[in-house]
Amino acid sequence: MFKSSKLHLLILILFVFACQKSDYREVKQYTIEQFMNTVSIRGSSFSADESSILFSSNKSGIYNAFTIPVAGDEPTQITTSKDNAIFAISYLPNDNRILYRSDKAGNEISHIYLLNEDGTVQDLTPDEKARATFSGWSFDRKSFFFGCTKRDPRNIDYYEMDIETFTPKLVYKNDKGYYLGSISRDKRYLAFLKLITDHNSEMYLYDRETKKLKHLSLHEGDINYSPQSFCPSSKFLYFLTNEGNEFNFLKRYNIETGESETVEQTNWDIWYSYFSYNGKYRVTGINEDGRTVIKVYENETDKLVEIPKLPGGNISSVNISKSEKLMAFYFNGSTAPNNLYLYNFETKKYTKLTDTMNLEINPLDLVEAKVVRYKSFDGVEIPAIYYKPKHLKSGEKAPALVKVHGGPGGQARIGYNSTIQYWVNHGYVVIDVNNRGSSGYGKTFFKMDDRKHGSDDLDDCVEAKKILVATGYVDENKIGIIGGSYGGYMVLAALAFRPEEFTVGIDLFGISNWVRTLESIPPWWDAFKQALYEELGDPTTDKEYLRSISPLFHADKITKPLIVLQGANDPRVLKVESDEIVEAVKKNNVPVEYLLFDDEGHGFINKVNQVKGYQAILDFLDKYLKGEGGV
Repeated sequence: MFKSSKLHLLILILFVFACQKSDYREVKQYTIEQFMNTVSIRGSSFSADESSILFSSNKSGIYNAFTIPVAGDEPTQITTSKDNAIFAISYLPNDNRILYRSDKAGNEISHIYLLNEDGTVQDLTPDEKARATFSGWSFDRKSFFFGCTKRDPRNIDYYEMDIETFTPKLVYKNDKGYYLGSISRDKRYLAFLKLITDHNSEMYLYDRETKKLKHLSLHEGDINYSPQSFCPSSKFLYFLTNEGNEFNFLKRYNIETGESETVEQTNWDIWYSYFSYNGKYRVTGINEDGRTVIKVYENETDKLVEIPKLPGGNISSVNISKSEKLMAFYFNGSTAPNNLYLYNFETKKYTKLTDTMNLEINPLDLVEAKVVRYKSFDGVEIPAIYYKPKHLKSGEKAPALVKVHGGPGGQARIGYNSTIQYWVNHGYVVIDVNNRGSSGYGKTFFKMDDRKHGSDDLDDCVEAKKILVATGYVDENKIGIIGGSYGGYMVLAALAFRPEEFTVGIDLFGISNWVRTLESIPPWWDAFKQALYEELGDPTTDKEYLRSISPLFHADKITKPLIVLQGANDPRVLKVESDEIVEAVKKNNVPVEYLLFDDEGHGFINKVNQVKGYQAILDFLDKYLKGEGGV
């Protein structure tokens, strides 16, 4: 294994050096304002006549709802929020009214709203403390389904909302922590998912006629099941499972006979699969080595349908119109932010509808991400996404950042990331690590960090330093660690448990005290609580262990400069998590900076805050990592 590890590292070093020689060029440096002025967009819904598409955009400084003609033109902003983000859900089936969701300053208590054509707004789920989530339209388009915690903040009940009267009707009273996966087109069946742990889940079928709930996934051991979609005839339920396999694959369950058969399988996780409105097409999304791969099939023949092949990125978020003649999709890559496209199945032509990149930024100044792999301390292969500044000169030594994704169980992926490009543009090498426990690389890899947080997963990040130093152009004394949420925890754990490994730490809303975080899980996550306890520890029985992996109780060992960013309304990682670690580290006479945003939750979506926060991070890095201000 040692020889294999050395050979693997040597191949990677040669690869990186080859890149160093071939991609050098002078680049213009851009401000954080310029990077943030690249517009972020998401979502798509066709209007009833299929003449326009509804989507969400932060062009106004915070997310609002916009529309754009399918024939092409400038987008039109149709909501005007200046404080709370608005995310478009859908046009109504027969007119230009829309549904959207919004919460209050990031508190995640989202409601569903109706925007009328005269501009008036109606809160369709008005209970102040209840969280509502859209679950999809009925096939007859006379109603939509939604989940709501009005009755019990710990459980999501499911309702049907008639769009003539906008009166909700309870469809399923949920006392078992089920998550709705799909609703059959005849509205007879509901398919539910129940999480036991991250590695074990159950699937149920509820018959609204007989009022019976059938357990479909009777099994032993750790196997995941996830309902995806009913077929157009409502005779089959399509679902994902990793039974007998490392990766999720697609099967279908025959409701009449109770038999199942495999539909689609690959060497990567299938993420989802669903049918177009009339069932002409089936769309599958695959998580292939940190990239999204979309496949569209003719349902009757199961033949692949030709879709656009665009260079320099990947297609995602496919939405086929009701007529099944048009397809909206997003395309992005490392140097190309999300843009909305339209594809015509009949003419086989596609049109780019948006241009979100700030025109002041030359895409040639940006860096293509590369997938790399390295061996960790115990020989486990760790995937990562690698970014190298183009403007490093021969013999020059650069500072670097080891970045850790959120989760636990998240994944670093290839796609446009404005903050990473900002750091790289200012001379920082970045390696975005998929440490053990990351999703997308099989269930064995996913399970490797259970009850080992702050140790084995952290050592994967420490090992990333070796690959950086081996390139020959990274200064081994100028390597920092950065991350948000679980990644923020990893930053604090690195500074507390491996205090000499990293020169600085950048913590965005990271957990400092696992005991408190696990005791204060939001009520709407109650069904997921046991899964978290299984992976991390139960605060009622494992308190000492959780204290041992919580940086707050070991903060006296932190000796390197730290910057912390936090949203005051964060319901997942409470503000006190950041308050207390900052105060504890200050006692060590270590440089500590703290930015608190009163109008943010778990992550920062207001452009003003993004500019302030990310500029503060770069200033911190330039002073304590790149510069001479370190301790």
